[in-house]
Amino acid sequence: MKKNLSYRDKLLELASIYKISEIKNYEKSKKYLTTPQIEHILKKNKVPIPTEVNKSILEIQAKKISKPIFSVTNKVNLIWILFIKSILKVLQGFVKIFPFLGNGIIKICSLISKGTINLLNGIYNFKVEERKANKIFTGAAVITFICLFSAGGFYMTKYITDDESVKLMLDKKFEKKTKKLEKENLAKLIPSDNEKKPLPKKQETNKVKIPKKDKKKKNEVVSEFVLPNLNLKTETVLSLFSDVQYDLNKVRSEKKVKPIYFTQFPKDLDEIKSVKLKKDTFIKIVLPLIVAENEKILDDRYELKKITSKKVTTDKEKYWLRKKLKEYKVLKGDIRELEKRMDVIPVSIALAQAAKESGWGTSRFALEGNAIFGQWTWDGKGIAPLERDKNKGHKILRFPILRASVKAYQNNLNTHKGYRDFREKRHSLRKKNRSVRGLELTSTLDKYAQTGKEYTEVLEKIIQDNKLSDFESVQLTNSVVKQELNL
Repeated sequence: MKKNLSYRDKLLELASIYKISEIKNYEKSKKYLTTPQIEHILKKNKVPIPTEVNKSILEIQAKKISKPIFSVTNKVNLIWILFIKSILKVLQGFVKIFPFLGNGIIKICSLISKGTINLLNGIYNFKVEERKANKIFTGAAVITFICLFSAGGFYMTKYITDDESVKLMLDKKFEKKTKKLEKENLAKLIPSDNEKKPLPKKQETNKVKIPKKDKKKKNEVVSEFVLPNLNLKTETVLSLFSDVQYDLNKVRSEKKVKPIYFTQFPKDLDEIKSVKLKKDTFIKIVLPLIVAENEKILDDRYELKKITSKKVTTDKEKYWLRKKLKEYKVLKGDIRELEKRMDVIPVSIALAQAAKESGWGTSRFALEGNAIFGQWTWDGKGIAPLERDKNKGHKILRFPILRASVKAYQNNLNTHKGYRDFREKRHSLRKKNRSVRGLELTSTLDKYAQTGKEYTEVLEKIIQDNKLSDFESVQLTNSVVKQELNL
């Protein structure tokens, strides 16, 4: 069963995954933190969470979708069509009944005596005043109209609730309206490359500005687009990618990708018939998440190099070191071991493992629990595999958002004793000033799955067949390029 977590519980899970000590300290001291306080602490520690601005825009539109989606004119037209259709249905019923009534009348008339016929003839020949006749005929016409109107109204209500053609028409208009709103709002959140943001207006002053001496420019902040949980359909996602000009061939050539962070996969991703399109969509969703977490690690490596090169460190720097030693599970303050563990996971390996473990984003674990890499857990907070052996009690670890799964996967490879060979070989490549590439490290991941060497061969094939090595040096758009550190 899918576990529905509250927004606060998801924030606490993110704090646990990203090892935010400040929140843990509050919990140990039994102090209650409000949801806004938890959000503030997570944002301060640069933990990716759906932004309130983005959520509010889309939630407002979602509420609009839940309201009646037709204008007054469309409503009148629809009611008029249904009414005419119901009147025709009533008349059709009368036409069907009329032959039976006619046959009955003929039989009855054949049984009526001549005296009765004379009586009827007398009544027929009875002269009625013209005014009275007009009133009789008018009354009969009014009564007939009321009967038809009532019957038509009855049939109309029946059509509104039961007629499949009307339901289909409503569903199509609703779906069309929903897709249009999703596309418009997501496009607003993610501007295309050609769009330029207006510069903020500056106040006019009469003071003459003196040019300052050259100073080091501060690191540019990457504008991140975190898309909230909206159960987007694949068709909407593809349309969004087209609108923002997100093309993998362009990414391969320019080595740049936009920081678009989906919090979950589209539920109907498996319905794409084209295998290539399905794979490309998966890569477009996962690639920015992997690159973003790798850049965070590179920032930490840069900071580590600065601190270790100093003779005297501040209290803040010492606290940062203690925090990172704990995060990477390094004992006895071994800085050299921290240097080995604090490093990126090659993009090609991460993409290949994500594809293998999640079935290119279509597995039950990926859709229900945002579990891209199939990590195990024994504490009960996961999804139980359907074909699990009775003597095994493991579950697949679930995550509040996709990026948290990427973070946990990277931390797993960088800390678990089973991947020591992976880290040692990666460190040796660094010492030789060689770039860290996936195909040179896949053989060291034989302990990730029970199939061992066969698993690593599958990873190599996925990397080669899908040309995932092209994404090794991809960076986020507008990210600061830092020179590789020789630690």
